[in-house]
Amino acid sequence: MRVLLHACCAPCASTAVERLLGLGHAVTLFFSNHNIDTPAEHALRLLHVERLAAHFLAPLLVDAPDRDAWRAAVAGHENAPERGSRCALCFRYSLARTCGHMLQAGFDAFTTSLTTSPHKSSPILFVIGRELAADRFLALDFKKDDGFGRARSISSALGLYRQDYCGCAFSRPAYDGSQTRRCLNR
Repeated sequence: MRVLLHACCAPCASTAVERLLGLGHAVTLFFSNHNIDTPAEHALRLLHVERLAAHFLAPLLVDAPDRDAWRAAVAGHENAPERGSRCALCFRYSLARTCGHMLQAGFDAFTTSLTTSPHKSSPILFVIGRELAADRFLALDFKKDDGFGRARSISSALGLYRQDYCGCAFSRPAYDGSQTRRCLNR
């Protein structure tokens, strides 16, 4: 099956692409992350997704960032707590873009690497994905079977940038500084 994988970041996408390829799917990564708050952060994350795609010999498609459209999509929820309504709207925005591209480009199915993160709700992502395209959304929880641990291992081996926040300006205050930003190959 030809699968379009929404790649939120290189570490999370690492487990997802590895598992999808292991299931026999032809995987194309789709970097569509309008929530990332600065051009520099966006470029850094994209660079490492490019590295990951090259490692797995997987095609990569890049959706041009449109922060204004994303901000409009989450408007009124800027002060919602992390993992609240703003995040659900952000998920919907990203998955809708991925679904639209899947349909336009003729892929068989789509899914998201967001389910690799222990900080993202797979059940919410599954509901949204099924609402968008019930029969073409692959509801795969990549964090299962130590998927996040596997992502850390792959990231370390490949020297991938591991960020400590989702990328959105509204989520920055949720982090107290005890976590450190790291790029393992700099």
